[in-house]
Amino acid sequence: MKDGTASRPLDVICIGRAAVDLYGEQIGARLEDVTTFARYLGGSPANTAVGCARLGLQAAMLTRVGDEQNGRFVLDSLAREGVDVSHVRLDPQRLTALVFLSIRSRSAFPLLFYRDRCADMALEASDVDPRFIAMAASVLISGTHLSQPGTSAACRAAIDACRRARGRVILDIDFRPVLWGLAPLGDGETRYVQAPSVSASLQAVIAACDLIVGTEEEFCIASDTTDPETAVSTLRRMSTATLVLKRGADGCTIYPAARGAASIEVAGFPIEVFNVLGAGDAFMAGFLSGWLRDATLDECGRRANACGALVVSRHGCAPAIPTAVELEHFLQHGATTPRLREDVALNRLHRATTRRRAPPWVAALAFDHRAPLEQLVDELNTPLARISQFKHLVARAAQRASHRADELGATCGLILDDRYGADLLPELDESGWWIARPVEDPGSRPLRFEHGRNVQSMLREWPARHIAKCLVAFDADDSAALKSAQVETLIDLRRACDDSGRELLLEVIPPPIAGDARDADEVLLRAVTAIAAAGVLPDWWKLPPPTSAHGWKRLESAVRSADPHCRGVLVLGLDAPIDELADQLAEAAAQPLCRGFAVGRTIFGETARAWFTGEIDDAAAIDVISQRYLRLVRRFADARHAMGARTAPTLAAVNS
Repeated sequence: MKDGTASRPLDVICIGRAAVDLYGEQIGARLEDVTTFARYLGGSPANTAVGCARLGLQAAMLTRVGDEQNGRFVLDSLAREGVDVSHVRLDPQRLTALVFLSIRSRSAFPLLFYRDRCADMALEASDVDPRFIAMAASVLISGTHLSQPGTSAACRAAIDACRRARGRVILDIDFRPVLWGLAPLGDGETRYVQAPSVSASLQAVIAACDLIVGTEEEFCIASDTTDPETAVSTLRRMSTATLVLKRGADGCTIYPAARGAASIEVAGFPIEVFNVLGAGDAFMAGFLSGWLRDATLDECGRRANACGALVVSRHGCAPAIPTAVELEHFLQHGATTPRLREDVALNRLHRATTRRRAPPWVAALAFDHRAPLEQLVDELNTPLARISQFKHLVARAAQRASHRADELGATCGLILDDRYGADLLPELDESGWWIARPVEDPGSRPLRFEHGRNVQSMLREWPARHIAKCLVAFDADDSAALKSAQVETLIDLRRACDDSGRELLLEVIPPPIAGDARDADEVLLRAVTAIAAAGVLPDWWKLPPPTSAHGWKRLESAVRSADPHCRGVLVLGLDAPIDELADQLAEAAAQPLCRGFAVGRTIFGETARAWFTGEIDDAAAIDVISQRYLRLVRRFADARHAMGARTAPTLAAVNS
């Protein structure tokens, strides 16, 4: 940066609102008639912090949240996006703010703020550490936090510390009349009420700002006038800041800091408006992604307008903000439709680049088996309830081995069904395991979902981070009718995962064919290629390992050409002897596409029969399973370690 702040560890500290947004899922409904809500991170500064982080800036948040579940949700959401939360204070005396929102029409977006004594409004000057402020090139102040004496004092302390450290001060006017007590509590939608007291509060900080951003209504309230042109002239007399006037679909007008400089008109993008809520926060993040890197003002405005356009086309605020990859794609290639939420390429990029960060590699113990264990207990005339008991033993074995597996660099994972493992899932989720759950009806061909259930409703019942795993017996040489039926079902699953923000692990096993003399690697490659060509692009593939390095290279080429953002492949076991599978895993570990394994019967198959027949007790079963699991973990880890630096950079490159 030209002002000498480029070496600072933070680009921007956002100060102010941090809340939970509860977005109505029934589009076109009154807020009174909404029946289900999606929960997102909310609050203008928090949204902007997320946007800045997604666009490559080092962003931090300075605020308070409640020391309760919603506060931890806000903290986790910010941290997962890469926002520094070291100065987000947990307040045990107050609750995190809530906002209820709905999309009524293209011009009506009801909001209901629950901010009575909320945590972020307890921010005070003592929360502002000048040493922390000096670490940043800029601070962003939200106008809402000038509405109360305590929060206003905190903002002034941050401004003063920033000026002393020669940083830049940014003001997002962010005027919500209801938050200043100027509108009825139920009227969060109103954007403008003339109020000289609000104007005075804003004007008390305007002279200290380097950048001021707002809508026409917000410029009017800041200047205590009702005419936008007069407002600009008034603000220019008060401040030498760069002024950015947001004009919605018409783009923005930028008034450079130099007095007398010509204004810059930056056109908007012709898109269909779906939801204007949060567009201003995305606009701010887009503008800062250029301005804090000393881009031209025209380029700053273009980036800001593009970010706003992408968000107004989607559901939610912070979750809808684009990433740097997505923004560059949109700026270079545009969109295939004005309804951006229906642009397939943009949606894939958005989903792929906003996922939770993938672990370097996963060692998953897969015990979602239902049909094989049901056949075993039927053969032995044993009650079905024994299956759940055995799965508890498998889980305990995995837990016993997990500490050593962690030391070996593995991310421990489980694939577990809710037919026989439902009571285990909450405990394992609480412990932070990588968890995938099956959706397929075992043995179905063409593919059906568990119990014939609607997969969308099934996924809605799961915790957000659980991965949908689906096994499909697929052969590219199947009849056209069978392939079409299976692909249609997989497309439904992919859409359901997208709609629920859930990752998909697709297990593909070509069905056995009597007398099949085809090359196994070729059969697998053609199956994967056919599924991907149909537009079914899973986050993870779970596949039998190719039989050669050449087979791996061909598979990697097919997967990466179809989807550069695919997580990679987890190797399955197919009940192979453990010595044979250990050798296969050692070879797979050298392949950049391979991100670990998900193995079941090789680890617990023999033990299951011995336990069900009474040959071994619980303790022996746990011991054997944990040892066999650790043997595969150790073999894979040793092979990765032996490869050293030759594989690590490549693995990091695909860890999107």
